[in-house]
Amino acid sequence: MTAMLRALCLLSILVLVPLAPAPGQAATPEQGAAFVKDLADRALEALGKFKNLSKADRETRFREVMHTGFDIPTIGRFVVGPTWRKASEAERARYLELFERYIVQTYAARLAEYDDEKIAVAAARADDGDVVVASQILRKSGPPVKIDWRLREAKAGGLRVIDVVIEGISMAVSQRSEFASVIQQGGGEMAPLIKLLGEKTGG
Repeated sequence: MTAMLRALCLLSILVLVPLAPAPGQAATPEQGAAFVKDLADRALEALGKFKNLSKADRETRFREVMHTGFDIPTIGRFVVGPTWRKASEAERARYLELFERYIVQTYAARLAEYDDEKIAVAAARADDGDVVVASQILRKSGPPVKIDWRLREAKAGGLRVIDVVIEGISMAVSQRSEFASVIQQGGGEMAPLIKLLGEKTGG
């Protein structure tokens, strides 16, 4: 999985729009497929505007887009696993602040490398209360890249992407594994991860 593909899929997650049925109704595969198609179109439109922006403007734009549909606390809690429960309120707040900054700085830079990839939706299916939508990224060079989007209806209504699996690799689980090694080396505490994220982001 390349950094560029991870960034492309992450931006797609961030530009979510409400295309789900009313709260209480399970989404159908057809609704899931339509959601991902619209999602991909919006992501690609946004990507086309990143090329000509300065670093600071890219980060500002990315943060604005992220806040429209990316649940920082939920994702942040997942990727640190049980360590979240052990952390103090001050550690949690500091970690979430740095986690957001880390995502913004990392992926805003990678998205500037976008080179007109296209996303084609192939099929969708119901799966244990979720909807899984299969798609491919069509690249100028190289074979297509298989991507599965797992969608779930949010409590407030509207579909949300809860995971993206690229060629069999879950992005959420991958990020969790990356952070887990830092936490484990630090004795299972949040502090070493906070320190590392602070160093990486200049925070």
